[in-house]
Amino acid sequence: MARLVMKFGGTSVANIERIRNVARHVKREIEAGNQVAVVVSAMAGKTNELVAWCRETSSLYDSREYDAIVASGEQVTSGLLAIALQEMGVPARSWQGWQLPIATDEAHGSARILSVNGDEIVKGFARGEVAVIAGFQGIHEATGRIATLGRGGSDTSAVAVAAGIKADRCDIYTDVDGVYTTDPRIVPKARRLDKIAFEEMLEMASLGAKVLQVRSVEMAMVHKVRTFVRSSFTDPDAPELKTAGDPPGTLICDEEEIVESEVVTGIAFARDEAQVSIRHVPDKPGIAANVFVPLADANINVDMIVQNISAEGFTDITFTVPSTDFERAKAALAGVREEIGYGSVEGATDVVKISIIGIGMRSHAGVAARAFKALSERGINIRAISTSEIKISVLIDAAYTELAVRTLHSVYGLDA
Repeated sequence: MARLVMKFGGTSVANIERIRNVARHVKREIEAGNQVAVVVSAMAGKTNELVAWCRETSSLYDSREYDAIVASGEQVTSGLLAIALQEMGVPARSWQGWQLPIATDEAHGSARILSVNGDEIVKGFARGEVAVIAGFQGIHEATGRIATLGRGGSDTSAVAVAAGIKADRCDIYTDVDGVYTTDPRIVPKARRLDKIAFEEMLEMASLGAKVLQVRSVEMAMVHKVRTFVRSSFTDPDAPELKTAGDPPGTLICDEEEIVESEVVTGIAFARDEAQVSIRHVPDKPGIAANVFVPLADANINVDMIVQNISAEGFTDITFTVPSTDFERAKAALAGVREEIGYGSVEGATDVVKISIIGIGMRSHAGVAARAFKALSERGINIRAISTSEIKISVLIDAAYTELAVRTLHSVYGLDA
């Protein structure tokens, strides 16, 4: 017998027929003798509709009331799934985040989970009851107000609940059957990974892979919650789902569970990047702080940073920011031009960041050289480079995105 958390996203519960299909997945695990808690998202499109209503009512809405409104989508789904399970003869009860409670900070709209009390869920297990929990929400206990976790927050809810009840695993059911070496829409030869380390998944999620919310991977890594990504559209009665052992999909786990790591696990890319270059910057102590502190004060996240070698007392500094922050970044720098004394600011939004990810890089030399050589042979110019222990990122012109991803995917032997 295992203790499981099963999470189902918006497309998996988009209508009553799909909610019944989810109930069949849950019933399968119950019949296998497992204890099950389920975390659900709102039905596909409902959160967007609720957000639109808030904005239509007022452009300067109260964030606390916003949370009260948008949290209702998950409440509806949890109740409907509980009813569907009861109809199938499975004892079930819906829970809202505040009823457990899932305690959060007071950052309404993007709250962070502080703790999860799983006592009531565990008591329900003793009665043979399935807990159906509304994801994406918790409560700021000091004020008693509902707080939501930001888009994709149901993933984080599921991992937090799994940690809170000491679950054996957390199954994230979605519209894909696992994590792939890259986007199969760009590289048809991309293959599904059987296992991926928490650190690798965190890099892929932060670089644009939409399979899991970044914060959910962070929480899984901190609490060592074994997490499976699997498809909710597989027939719940398929024979392969009823066999012992790990289910089909991708296991996100501790590095120690991966016996032999590939040098490169995957190729990720992020299109929402912008390049900012500051020309003719005086090369003296304190200048870097004068450049990046105003950006930090404006809550602009800076990623890749490249500084040229000083020539005649001046240098150039190039970095990337989210494309949505491009204009704000230029405005912030314009405000400190006299203080810094730079020549000009140039920029580009038609760029993309391509990243090569793999924990195997730690013990293999020449990984970067192979990438640079392969891109060069394809005539792809690299604008900037950044590296970490398990990642190499390059900034290139957006027009070469697909060519670069396919080239690197083949170079590292990732093609199926």
